[in-house]
Amino acid sequence: MAKERRLRDRPYDEKKASLEEALNYIKTGDHIFVGSACGEPQYLVNGLVEKAKHLADNEILHVHTLGVAPYAKPIYSDRFRLNAFFVGINTREAVSEGRADYTPVFLSDLPRLISRGMVPIDVALIQVTPPDEHGFCSLGVSVEITKTATERAKLVIAQVNRFMPRVLGDSFIHVNDIDVIVEHDEPILEAPEPPRDIVSDRIAKYVSELVDDESTLQIGIGTIPNAVLSALDGKRDLGVHTELLTEGIVDLVEAGVITCEKKTLNRGKIVASFAMGTRRLYDFIDNNPMVAFFESDYVNNPFVISQNRRMVAINQALELDLTGQVCSDSLGYFFYSGLGGQADFMRGARLSEDGKAITVLPSTAKEGSVSRIRPVLSEGAGVVLTRGDVDYVVTEYGVAHLDGKSIKDRALSLISIAHPKFRNELLEWAKSHKYVPQEVLPFPEVEYPEELKRLITLEDGTRLIIRPIKPSDATMKQHLFYSLSKESITKRYLGPLKSLPWERVWPYVIVDYQNEMVLVAVVEEEGAESMVGVGSYSRIPRTELAEVALVVRDDWQGKGIGTELLKYLIELAKARGFQGLKAWVLVENTRMMHLFKKCGYAVKYRIDDGVYEVLIDLRQPVETRDKPSET
Repeated sequence: MAKERRLRDRPYDEKKASLEEALNYIKTGDHIFVGSACGEPQYLVNGLVEKAKHLADNEILHVHTLGVAPYAKPIYSDRFRLNAFFVGINTREAVSEGRADYTPVFLSDLPRLISRGMVPIDVALIQVTPPDEHGFCSLGVSVEITKTATERAKLVIAQVNRFMPRVLGDSFIHVNDIDVIVEHDEPILEAPEPPRDIVSDRIAKYVSELVDDESTLQIGIGTIPNAVLSALDGKRDLGVHTELLTEGIVDLVEAGVITCEKKTLNRGKIVASFAMGTRRLYDFIDNNPMVAFFESDYVNNPFVISQNRRMVAINQALELDLTGQVCSDSLGYFFYSGLGGQADFMRGARLSEDGKAITVLPSTAKEGSVSRIRPVLSEGAGVVLTRGDVDYVVTEYGVAHLDGKSIKDRALSLISIAHPKFRNELLEWAKSHKYVPQEVLPFPEVEYPEELKRLITLEDGTRLIIRPIKPSDATMKQHLFYSLSKESITKRYLGPLKSLPWERVWPYVIVDYQNEMVLVAVVEEEGAESMVGVGSYSRIPRTELAEVALVVRDDWQGKGIGTELLKYLIELAKARGFQGLKAWVLVENTRMMHLFKKCGYAVKYRIDDGVYEVLIDLRQPVETRDKPSET
């Protein structure tokens, strides 16, 4: 230790050394930490295998490295053994072949494990900026566990690189805490944005609808999270608290979407622990007071994360099962990535006031040949998020909200957003394993018409969504029925109806969206969706007419929901070629008759045994003040 102390006590110029001189300080058997992601000191790493031939039985430790990893090659197996806390593309083969180790650990825990010596580090190879006038060097694009590693290491070798951006926050190391300095300028590793695709863009659109103004974002790594950032244009006063900072953040700052002014923690600051992007991103974070990097035990701490109101965590999965278990680190027995910070942020977001934890994934893999939503996870697949951690799941086919849902409702919701060609296969499995009742009918082969969803503002300012019904709405439909008064039930069903068992609910939620349509009015009540109104039409066989019916929950009547539902049903019926709508209405249901009379089309009706038989002629638009004719 005395030798390292003497090295550290020297002035800057005396610490400067050539690559060969610096590497000679490393001893056989040392545990060597390598700076992470785009902060990897490539010059030092290449030199480690090319010039430090005296080494043997050395362990290399790192999180995610984007650049070179020559120590993972088979020819160096007698000199180096990699222990990765996150498996990247440059180390997957070594891990899968048993030449390297993978240690699953949450990033929020890693600084603690290092500090306590549970993860031993003798040498830290890092990359820093030149020192400022006070002798402080910035760790630049990668802080996450690098600072803790330098504090714990007996020997710190720093590559001083003028291309490294000077990032603010808890990201500095003083030259007095560096033992050996190797000055070498080279471009910082870059990670250009992956190309966009239709699936990613569709998922991003759904996610953007879940992100409210003034939310604070965490965006994971991958094609879909990048697409999500592009879809957030038009939002207001978003904040950022994320482990990974990517290029899309810059676009949203420049567009005035990300201001961080409404954050409840670190107001005005973009908080992160490392960055991966191009030089444009690095120039943006360079000496920018809006940006603050901290270590992972702060940034990834679920308690800290939860202090951000409206925290929204968006992370990608590899697959999930019908109960909501999420795998994002392995393909079966093959370790693909790592735990990273996904669970940290998802749990923090769920604890946040008005927070949302969003899991995103394409519905299929292997060019559409397999479903990523599976009856059970693949053999060997790891559970990164448990059933209790999952909130929202989004594919290109829609959104499933699982929080607080039963296994039955989870399975139906996830089947609804699976690829259509796999839905009934998943349904049959769920039936056979008693996840869902046998009465559940096969899912329609048609794709859910997401484009028909509308946001409606009522006259009193209330905002709600009107959209086509989907199979996963079965429980909500049942809840609506039992929330209706006896009077409303009698008016809707033309008589008393005491119950609506599952086998009767299901036909209401399986529709083809052409010959039959069911629209639901949905609001959020106490953090959960509630159905407050339903309007439907169904073709009368061998005619161009459809039977129409509506019902609105008692406490929501008189607000205009029925008017909006009928107006939209008429629009859709006309677009699908129907010539008229028929309805049967009890004579005491004056409110429904008034609704029909002001619908904007010619209305004819006659009374038979206390029931109006109503015909709305969609071929004859009229002024709403015109009176219908009685026949």
